[in-house]
Amino acid sequence: MGGFLILNEYEQDTVGIVARLSECIASRGGNIHSVDVFVPDDKPVFYSRSEFTYNPMLWPRDVLRTDFLNLSQHFSAQRSTVRVPDLDPKYKISVLASKQDHCLFDLLYRWQEGRLPVDINCVISNHDRLKDNHVRRFLERHGIPYHYLPTSPGNKREQEILELVQGTDFVVLARYMQILSEGFLKAYGKDIINIHHGLLPSFKGGNPSRQAFNAGVKLIGATSHFVTPELDAGPIIEQMVERVSHRDTLQSFVVKSENLEKQCLAEAIKSYCELRVLPYELKKTVVF
Repeated sequence: MGGFLILNEYEQDTVGIVARLSECIASRGGNIHSVDVFVPDDKPVFYSRSEFTYNPMLWPRDVLRTDFLNLSQHFSAQRSTVRVPDLDPKYKISVLASKQDHCLFDLLYRWQEGRLPVDINCVISNHDRLKDNHVRRFLERHGIPYHYLPTSPGNKREQEILELVQGTDFVVLARYMQILSEGFLKAYGKDIINIHHGLLPSFKGGNPSRQAFNAGVKLIGATSHFVTPELDAGPIIEQMVERVSHRDTLQSFVVKSENLEKQCLAEAIKSYCELRVLPYELKKTVVF
């Protein structure tokens, strides 16, 4: 069986971690495809990610879990995540979006094509979409609930959102133009992945693409990151850039920017689901 993944974070860079991991896999007849490790120069922390194939008849899932639990305890791992995509359920997510459809619909399309290992619990928006809107038609066709929760400066509808996202593994903000409070983040207690254009901080507020276009910028981008109480300052998961020139119109400029946002968000979700992402320190990530 392929696609076995294990992600570990150890408090200390102890001699023998990789050797014991390899020995464990080999003793069960597993075939290692990759082992990635990262040890920061200034800290005694050890991060690792392994991927290999194995025979589930010879190494049942519960035994596999126990073996790696014992390894993580032996080396005092602060975090140890084991996943077998062919056996384990897909990640359950909720998606929050506002008026813009490009990131939301791209995510839905990739989900439909089986290119993201997630199940979408619901879509929540502070923008009302008519029933004949292409997003609403898609969601209705696939049985995905759509919740319209209009917000105001005095009511962000966070308690209702919190109830709707309970039971999910993580939440995706697909251009959700509302700030989630620190209280909401603590109450949810799991990861939230956000996407925004790479024109910040120079071009804030409305029509950032027009502002950047009028300023004659030559490089645009997109950033996907974890949501933290500090606005747009969470650990970065993925970034993408593209050059623009005097030949671009405002329309082609916007299309390029939106395409970057779609690709960047999808890649961040994919990396997260494949256990390639580990936050470390306060604002950094290890992305294997």
